[in-house]
Amino acid sequence: MAMFRSGVLVLTSPLSALSLRIVPILTSASKIVEDTLYVHFQPGLCLSGPAQPKSSYIPATKEVYNLVTKLYSSTSTCSHLDVRVLLSNIRNQNAHQPPLCSVQNLSHPPEVVLTDFHSSEGGQYNPVKQRLERYATSCYSCKPNLISVLLYPDYDEPDKSMVSKESSANEALESYNDVVVGGTFDGLHSAHKILLSASCLLTESRLLIGVSDKDLLENKVLKELIQPYQQRVDKLSQFLVDIKPSLQYEIVPLLDPYGPSITDSALKCIVVSEETRKGGSSVNKKRLENNLPELAVHEIQLVKDSQHTEIEEEKISSSSIRIRLLGSLLQPPKKNVNIPSHPYVIGLTGGSGSGKTSIARHLEKLGATLIDSDKLGHEAYNIGGPAYQQVIKEFGSDIVNKDGTINRKIVGSKVFADKEQLKCLTDIVWPAIVTLTKQQIAEAAAIGKAVCVLDAAVLLEAGWEDMVHEVWTAIIPEQEALTRIMDRDGVSEDAARMRLLNQLSNSERVTRSNVVLCTLWDPEVTQKQVEKAWDLLQERIVRVNSST
Repeated sequence: MAMFRSGVLVLTSPLSALSLRIVPILTSASKIVEDTLYVHFQPGLCLSGPAQPKSSYIPATKEVYNLVTKLYSSTSTCSHLDVRVLLSNIRNQNAHQPPLCSVQNLSHPPEVVLTDFHSSEGGQYNPVKQRLERYATSCYSCKPNLISVLLYPDYDEPDKSMVSKESSANEALESYNDVVVGGTFDGLHSAHKILLSASCLLTESRLLIGVSDKDLLENKVLKELIQPYQQRVDKLSQFLVDIKPSLQYEIVPLLDPYGPSITDSALKCIVVSEETRKGGSSVNKKRLENNLPELAVHEIQLVKDSQHTEIEEEKISSSSIRIRLLGSLLQPPKKNVNIPSHPYVIGLTGGSGSGKTSIARHLEKLGATLIDSDKLGHEAYNIGGPAYQQVIKEFGSDIVNKDGTINRKIVGSKVFADKEQLKCLTDIVWPAIVTLTKQQIAEAAAIGKAVCVLDAAVLLEAGWEDMVHEVWTAIIPEQEALTRIMDRDGVSEDAARMRLLNQLSNSERVTRSNVVLCTLWDPEVTQKQVEKAWDLLQERIVRVNSST
């Protein structure tokens, strides 16, 4: 079956019937489109006449809102598909909008137009398909040589008796000139799209969007994996301009729970979710204190996540999506022509208390050759080791025990809190560890080992990325790391905190890593993460080997 990166799905059935047919229709579409799927509601579209069909406005009703919600909820499991319901031809209750006549530019120009419009006309020059293609290009800037595909999903025609006849379904949505909504909008997902689409359906002119940043992110799960602010804003802006270009969008950083919602006198409505309804009440309380009128509060329902695990939220959420990123490839490995392709070397790093050692043991059980840089550091200090004579020469004979071994505690006391002395030590020891590491990698290659894991807390500080094909990092929230260090080493909280402050932060490590793992949960969860990372690694190694 041919695959296309983007497409427009023109739904021609009555909206009430679509609510029953949407899942099989989208199932068919998802098999054809691999990237962006634009959905365009155009009930009653006539493709059988001789004239080119024209687009027309649809009133923004509860029925339309419910269909948008169901569509995004139904496609939440299609992780490969970026679904965008176009609202360009949805008319707000009070907004005056000119006739639709201009061609809309989409961020991903469609290359195929799909429809559930059933036609008995056939042949190579199917007039319905031709009209459908003309119609799509009259609405959107499509790629040259646009083609159409008529979908015939395997479903029965809906029983008309099952179609909702409630008058409330056709009730127009209340609309407002200026609307405000806020959120983190990390990894723009189906629940975000429902929230934003509802906001667009309620907005006549200006939509103000507050995007959480800085202090508001501190307590988020796996905050290190949250996309940078500008990246989130860019994706948000692209989505909004795609679905409703006629609105004025104002996107601002949200540095406290309220932002401009309590100071902007033009605002009339705030859109919240079930879990943030108290936030809407708090905003109105603050507005009254600022002598501003209260906002109408529009609440949307949370969307259940049918795929959530025991450590994820029951609703579709950014935190669950970030959890699912653990163990996967976050950024492609850099090609390093200076190291052999066999064995494939993973550099495993992480701060104190991160659980790096437990991850290394899991990888060893899965078949990796483990290289412990800490043990190699000890070897470097041993009598006859590559760093032995240099360390004594630099730090004095008083560091030597009676048996000739180096007293590491005395060396440690000399470099503690003295950055120059510490650098002098690492300039001697780190190159020695590199020498020993390369020896072990060569030995692993000689016996046919496919994967080596270099367990090194200072991998990034020492610049050892040049020795590995990929960097994997273990992270843990700071408070959990403090607790583990205190319990493990019997030190005070201040001492544990000072140890963490002297290391790279989780965020610094993550930005330089290909794969991230987290040991916050039960050991079984860590094991599943590592097994996932290992399986995906094997797939990458096969691809690397097949290309060489």
